[in-house]
Parts: sequence; C-alpha cells; structure tokens
Amino acid sequence: MKYLASVAIRRAAVLMLLLLIATLMQGINRTRTVWASERPNIILMMADDQGWGETGYYQHPVLKTPNLDAMAANGLRLDRFYAAAPVCSPTRASVLTGRSNHRSGVDSHGYPLRLQEKTIAQALQAAGYQTGHFGKWHLNGLRGPGVPVLESDDHHPGVFGFDTWLSVTNFFDRDPILSRGGKFEEYQGDSSEIVVEQALEFVRQEAQRSMPFFAVIWFGTPHSPFRAAEEDMRGFAELDESSKHHYGELVALDRSVGTLRNGLRELGIERDTIFWYCSDNGGLPKIHPSTVGGLRGFKGSLYEGGLRVPAIVEWPEQIPNGLVSDYPSSTMDIFPTLVEVLDLPPESMLQPQDGSSLLKLFQSEAPAIREKPIPFHCFGETAIIDNDYKLLLVGRNKKRDQQYELYHLKDDPEEARNLVLERPEIARSMKEYLHTWLQEVQASEQGLDYPERRVNAGEPKPKFWREVPEYRPYFESWRKRPEYASQLKNLSP
Repeated sequence: MKYLASVAIRRAAVLMLLLLIATLMQGINRTRTVWASERPNIILMMADDQGWGETGYYQHPVLKTPNLDAMAANGLRLDRFYAAAPVCSPTRASVLTGRSNHRSGVDSHGYPLRLQEKTIAQALQAAGYQTGHFGKWHLNGLRGPGVPVLESDDHHPGVFGFDTWLSVTNFFDRDPILSRGGKFEEYQGDSSEIVVEQALEFVRQEAQRSMPFFAVIWFGTPHSPFRAAEEDMRGFAELDESSKHHYGELVALDRSVGTLRNGLRELGIERDTIFWYCSDNGGLPKIHPSTVGGLRGFKGSLYEGGLRVPAIVEWPEQIPNGLVSDYPSSTMDIFPTLVEVLDLPPESMLQPQDGSSLLKLFQSEAPAIREKPIPFHCFGETAIIDNDYKLLLVGRNKKRDQQYELYHLKDDPEEARNLVLERPEIARSMKEYLHTWLQEVQASEQGLDYPERRVNAGEPKPKFWREVPEYRPYFESWRKRPEYASQLKNLSP
C-alpha cells in the first residue's frame, strides 16, 4: 500500500508540474497567438528626403507638423531610427527584404531589386493579406524624375507581391502622372494628398470586405524639385525660395498623414492597424533652417545626418500612448518585426537577415542592449552601429585614403570626436565585426543566399527612363511638364 501511495503521489506531482509548464508556456505565447489570429492591418509610410530634425516634436524652428506630433503622442516614437542607406532605393529594398541593400543588389539609387529576393509583400500575400503599393517605387532600375511604371516592366510592384499598385518610378511632385497596374492616370493637386486618398480607397474597399490589408505609401515629398502650394508656404515668408517650397511640401505631407489617420478612425479600424512612418534617408543640404537637427552630414553620407530619420509606430490596440525609445533600430527591422507580430513562418524571410524584431519595444520592454549591430554599406563606405558606438570606414573615392572613425553617439551625437585611438579595444572589436559582415555581404552579392547559388541572368542595369523605347511616344506631351523638361530638352520625338 505504501508503494502504491508513493506512486500516486509521484504521478500527482508530475501532473502538477506538467500543468504548471503548460500554464507558463501559454502565458509566454499568449500575445503572439492573439496577434497572429487577429491579423492587424499594416500601413508603411515613407517620406522622400525628410531629415531627422524636420518635425514639430523635435522643436523645428519654423516647421509645424501637428499630425505627426499627434501620431507620436499616440504611439511609439523611435528617436534613434536609421534608414538602411543614405539614399532612397537601397533603403526601400531594406524595408521589403529586411536585408542590407548590397545583399539584394540595390547598390545605390536607381538599382533594381533582384527577383530572387523574398519580400514582405509576398509574405503577407501568403498570409491572406490584400497588398497595395502607392507612390514612389524606384526598385526597377530606372533613373530620372518619376514617370508612371510600365505594365511591361519586369520589376514592377506586382512582381514583388503587390496585388494593387498605383506607382511612379521615382520622385514625383504636383499634378503627377501615376500608373495603376500599368495604365497611366493624370491627377491634379499635391502628390502627397493624392497618393493618400488613393490608398484610402484601397483601405476602404478591403475594410468593407473585412479583409486584412497591407498598404505601402511612399511619398515623393520633400524631394527636389520643390513645388508647394501658396497656402502651404504662408508660414515661411522669410525663407529663400527653395526652403519655402521644401517646407511647404512637408506641410502638405503632414496634412496627408492626418487625412489617413482620420480615414482609419472613420472606418473604425484605427485600433487594429499598425501604422509605421519614417523617411528613406537623411535631410538635404542648402535648406534653411537645417533639416538634420544638428547632426553631422546630410543625404548621401554615412554620418548621422545622412542616416538617422524620424520614425513613429502607431498601433492603439497594443502600443501604449506616448512611448519614446532611444533603442537603435532601422528600416531593416520592419520585416522581422512584422514576422514576429503575425507569427509568420521563418522561411518568409531570406537569410541572412540584417534586421531584428522590435516587438518588445511595442510592449515597453526594450532590452538594455541591441544584440545585433546595425550595418550600413553604400558608395564604397561602411559603418556599424553597436548600441552607443559607431564605427565608420570612410574615404573611398573621396581623394583620401580610407580610414576608421569611432564615435560614442550618446555622448557625441554630432560625431565630432574620433575615439579610434582612445578606445582601441572597442575599435578593434568593431573592426572585426565590420570585416566579417563585409565578407558575408560579398557572398550575398554573388547570389550564394539564393537556392540557385547564383544571381540569375537578366537583372537590368540602372538607366534613365528616356532610354526605354516604350516611353518615347510620350516625349512630346511630356516636354511641357516642368519635371521632365530637362530630361527631354535635347531629345528628338
């Protein structure tokens, strides 16, 4: 009897232990399971050339951004958020892939995204989302001011997972011509307001069908040439003409953010929608007051002014109001974050990934340190951000030998004091990481990440759209448009 009682006690203890483990696992997985089943809507919005300092919530001296400010007050403000590159196409590639631009073949602006890459749009399509792209594309290998994307373009947004697309090859301004799935459509008015209203039509349609949606809205603002409405420049009378128009464009952009947020509220879906806003690279020079909020460098530079950008994530259902984080993060983190939010299969992303999930930031549980440094490689220069430290390898093609620079960003956000000689151990460790990562990138550039173990033939070389025969029939009518006049001035019909 004692033996049987002992067995019974042991069995009861084992059962209690198993129940305890099950309860703990249920608690650990609860949030992920709930979010995956609810399938929140997702909107990614990106400005074109908005600098880190160009928001009201960073106390810009002349620019007011009430709608971005309201968005930040209602969500998560990322104060150390970085574009993956200091120019547009590479950063856009990083959003879609979660990878550094050189891995995917997008070495600089106007380079095409390789067809072998896996994109976030494709992953969400497979998860049952309706997907739409609205605005600037610039991942099809065409340079020059934006023209409507051709239906015959073998790198149009539909190829990369977008069911619906109203897209233009590059930056675009007032009264744009856009391409709806290859059909050209002319619009009147501010480009930011136009693409937001068109995106809202897509959102309304999917909301009425109770379908989860993924909308990418990529503005052409405030990229040059600057063309703002008179009413949007009223607060900038003392500025030079370029600066007045530049900031006027941002006034319209901010207003369009408000239009989108109001639209989500009217549909009753704002709480169930992840709305992630950022810019594609740092601010522009020769605009006054400055676009970069006192940081060093501008667009095209791997210094903070060329990489650090404004970023906000709003998701009322899960993100508490008014969170502010200085955790280092980047556009490469967007795809991994959404994969974790939705519990998508790991094979949704091509490996290696350079981004990391930021889900814990949504829960006010930011880890003390970022385990995976943020890498940058563009224009022959490289940088690594490892929490408070940043190492740069700079100088190539700039008439001086390459050299290392090390900065402590918390103490020296202006990157004024090079610590390479003062902190040799940290510099040595970061150099090793940088060169190991560059070797990985070289393997990716050769196509070793793909199942074929090579880059497939047929990827286009960057070129200007005026060299594409399918655009030639439009040359004569486009000569009258200010954005195309310089491209077509000396070309025959």
